[in-house]
Amino acid sequence: MRLILHFLKPYRLKFLLICLLLSVDVVGTLAIPTVAARVLNLGTAHASFSLLVEAGLQMSLVALVTGVATTAAAALCAELCTSVGRDIRCALYAKSMRLSVYDFRHFGVASVTTRTSSDVTTVQTLLTQAILMVVPVPLMAVAALVMTFSVDVTAGWFLVASIAVLMVVVGAILRSVSPLFTRLQKQLDAMTQVLLENLSGVRVVRAFNRQRHENGRLDASFAAYAETAIKANKLFTNVDGFQYVVMNVFVIAVYWTSGARIAVGELGIGDITALVEYAIMVLMYILMAQFVFIMVPRALECASRIQEVLDYAPEIDDLPDAVDRPSPEEGVPTLRFSRVRFRYQDAQEDALTGIDLECWPGTTTAIIGGTGSGKSTIASLIMRFNEVTQGSLELDSVDVRHLTQRALRGRIGYVQQKAWLASGTIAENLRWERADATDDELWHALEVAQAADFVRGLPEGLDAPVAQGGSNFSGGQRQRLAIARALVARSELYVFDDSFSALDFKTDAALRAALAGETAEAAVLIIAQRVSTIRHADQILVIDEGRPVGLGTHDELMAACPVYREIVASQTKQGVLS
Repeated sequence: MRLILHFLKPYRLKFLLICLLLSVDVVGTLAIPTVAARVLNLGTAHASFSLLVEAGLQMSLVALVTGVATTAAAALCAELCTSVGRDIRCALYAKSMRLSVYDFRHFGVASVTTRTSSDVTTVQTLLTQAILMVVPVPLMAVAALVMTFSVDVTAGWFLVASIAVLMVVVGAILRSVSPLFTRLQKQLDAMTQVLLENLSGVRVVRAFNRQRHENGRLDASFAAYAETAIKANKLFTNVDGFQYVVMNVFVIAVYWTSGARIAVGELGIGDITALVEYAIMVLMYILMAQFVFIMVPRALECASRIQEVLDYAPEIDDLPDAVDRPSPEEGVPTLRFSRVRFRYQDAQEDALTGIDLECWPGTTTAIIGGTGSGKSTIASLIMRFNEVTQGSLELDSVDVRHLTQRALRGRIGYVQQKAWLASGTIAENLRWERADATDDELWHALEVAQAADFVRGLPEGLDAPVAQGGSNFSGGQRQRLAIARALVARSELYVFDDSFSALDFKTDAALRAALAGETAEAAVLIIAQRVSTIRHADQILVIDEGRPVGLGTHDELMAACPVYREIVASQTKQGVLS
């Protein structure tokens, strides 16, 4: 509820206007049987033709005004609720962009996806139906009770009792069904997770002939969801049937108690008709509201899940005194690690220990080590995807924790190990960091990244479409486009996280030669597994099980670092080192 009220606040004037229009609808709905009752009470002997025409015109006018008010309220409500749904999704997306890798593991990618799509839709639908079907109910109940008591006190108490009994039963069912909807949303997350796993890993599933097993997992998750949904729907079916029973009991009670009073003239035929109409209208409004009540437990659970994300304090966030750009200093390294230690959440030992490293402008620094040694973890610390546990990591002599994340990442050209491209065009991907980059600049970056030839071979050139993730390009093509995207940014620090692994040796060598001239004034950090990629670097840091075991040039490490010699020997035997 707090979520809905918060996002509804900017639209409170529109909400009040909708409530006013719905009030007109309620008043008009009650006015029609009132006018009809006055005519019926006169009887055929006293009801002149002119009076019938006058009553008909009055009811037609009321019906017209009511119809216009209802249509306008529905249109405004649709606009309001769509805007609220948009605002919630934007807030969720903005918050998800602030979550760290660990935060995403805490929620789960499938759960965040479900909360942003399905959960918001559920909350938006509830808001729409609540405004149109629940907001008029209190006004209708009060107005109908006043009208009923003004006609007959006994019938008024019958109506009060009917409404009270109905509310008690509906409330009890809602309390019992609420846990089912909590379970339902968790099962929806599980369903989404299994589905995403199978769709993203469909080639692996087929390669190992696991289709039958994965179909079984999906069937099990679908069956669990269906079973819980059926239980919830059965409970709500009881509400529907009980409501019609209450309505019919009230009508019988009115007829039974009023028959003799009509005979003695205490009540007219029109009064009985009006009483039944008032009761039917109230109970029908409650019946419509019941369809909203069905959604309440599920929508509240969805709102709670959304609020959980919005209230979550990210593991990594900008400090209050974070700056966008530090004061420039001469004679300081672009990047400096000082006794850096890092441990993943819930891990029992450090992933990195005692990292000391300086990267200066115009130099190339390389990091090499075995699989799982922590090389990519260093890149994630530089980008502040993870936070340093101990020690300090500085960019231009300023601790990265005292820079805003936007400013930090805006000054680094980063190419990750697994190249990823957004759907759109090649030009749109290359202009991610610099939207004002010219076509000539894009082509220059592609030339340096050894990607210009294959882009020119595409019919659309720079406007060639890119599928989600760049799946319509090979791994090497995606890698070169990702490198070109980083070059367009013109950064002061370039971080290549094993970005040359998908390239053949000839392309790798040509790319590194072209990069040397392009990044002559910037600091370059290359993380790699192939010695041939980094052997000409100004300095090479060797990592073994998260610890630095050597720092120097290729020749120095060959002389003094056994781990580096082992790496070189293993690759030389395979004919990799050139």
